[in-house]
Amino acid sequence: MVTPFQSHPMVTRRREKLRGDSSRVIARLLMPEDSQRITRIIQRVLDLPDAKAESLLDQVLLGFSNRHKDIQGIFDRHFNTARSYIPAGAVLNNTKESLIGAYFTMEYSIESAALFNPSIVPHPDQQGVQPGDLRFIMSLRATGEGHLSSIVFRSGVVDSSHAIFFDAISDHVVTPDVHVDPIYDLHLFRLKLNEMGADNDVMRHLLNQLSDSFSYQGLKRNIEALRAEPLFEVDRQERTFDIIYWLANSNYEIDFDQYQLISERVIFPTSRIESRGIEDARFVQFVTDQGQVTYYATYTAYNGVSILPQLIETKDFLKFKISTLNGKAVQNKGMALFPRKIQDRYVMLSRQDGENNRIMFSDNIHFWQESEILQEPAHPWEFMQLGNCGSPLETSAGWIVLTHGVGPMRQYSIGAILLDLNNPTRIIAYLDEPLLVPHEEEREGYVPNVVYSCGSLIHNQELIIPYAMADSMSGIATVRVDDLLRRMQPAEDKQSSLY
Repeated sequence: MVTPFQSHPMVTRRREKLRGDSSRVIARLLMPEDSQRITRIIQRVLDLPDAKAESLLDQVLLGFSNRHKDIQGIFDRHFNTARSYIPAGAVLNNTKESLIGAYFTMEYSIESAALFNPSIVPHPDQQGVQPGDLRFIMSLRATGEGHLSSIVFRSGVVDSSHAIFFDAISDHVVTPDVHVDPIYDLHLFRLKLNEMGADNDVMRHLLNQLSDSFSYQGLKRNIEALRAEPLFEVDRQERTFDIIYWLANSNYEIDFDQYQLISERVIFPTSRIESRGIEDARFVQFVTDQGQVTYYATYTAYNGVSILPQLIETKDFLKFKISTLNGKAVQNKGMALFPRKIQDRYVMLSRQDGENNRIMFSDNIHFWQESEILQEPAHPWEFMQLGNCGSPLETSAGWIVLTHGVGPMRQYSIGAILLDLNNPTRIIAYLDEPLLVPHEEEREGYVPNVVYSCGSLIHNQELIIPYAMADSMSGIATVRVDDLLRRMQPAEDKQSSLY
């Protein structure tokens, strides 16, 4: 029997530890909310003698050029953001334009507080890998000042003997180009607005003017035309506009340069709904019946008050499409998509009620209306709460699902269940004791007594589990799949609360 703070003996903890590096910084836009203050800052720069401005810019470039790959490009972008506040008739040279950009820039250390809640998937590029080896990408939740979370990546190789080698980490971090003018699907957009309670004559008037596929700018033009010549009560129009913009800004596309290393890429909060963080991305390699591969990830967008489940889609980890998950069955955290369709339907695990493991099916990956309880707390180490630890893993014996359970003193443990391959609503076996619990060296941190994972993989019959420790740093545990399956107990009936 596993005693408190003792993991299952078949688990091996690897020595690799992933810790945040506070020197890895991005350059963020810093714009005061007070427009008059912005104007005053710009005027102070304009009033500088040219020689003083040149000397000041030289000092800034000397201090910050080596910390960013393209600090001048960043200053140019931020100057363009502030351009509308420049007094009419003002004459600027390149130096003062760059200085204005610098004043509206700040560094943010993305990993200074924590690096945790990892998930791992096979790398889309396996060229040059030795036979029996697997190149991987690991995503992690990076947290900095103010507990603001983003998604960062690491890469490496698992060799044929299950040794794990991480690639060197770049000193630089870059944010992607954000495309705020993606193409929206009118049908999906209308369904989501209905779900959000915006089904009214204002919404219908706007959407009826749009084609089946429309752009952000097209939507914005229609809103501004209606704002200029109101057809409805103005306050009601504005409330509807806010909801429509809120939804539109939650769906966007980003892309990185192909020459930027995977460890340099960070998906930083972009939309208003994720202004306080992007949390717990669960990546999965999804394969269609035709063998086409897409990487999906579910994550929780947080604005400090409410959460919104979001979906990431990418094929190469360079270009990402972000969209909302819709339906009454996706109103909480912890969504984990199965890696393929089952009986021609998408399948996803969830924790809609915050207590039980649930499962749901859909014909459309963006819409999830109904869920059912898959697993209820049955063991003392999970009495408080159950959830998944990432997407299910397919074996010939069934779907392995790693779970997290919360017990006394809010201690988190990682367990495992086995689902029927063709009927994943049926639990066919379970581990009757935790697979992984926090030991003494892992329990201290930002959130004590927590081990947690957002996704694992199987390579050469070895289950590789990246996991977080106390919401502070991450490590890796491994277990032989055969050993895990052999230790599982047969389940009599999934409807039984004791399995």
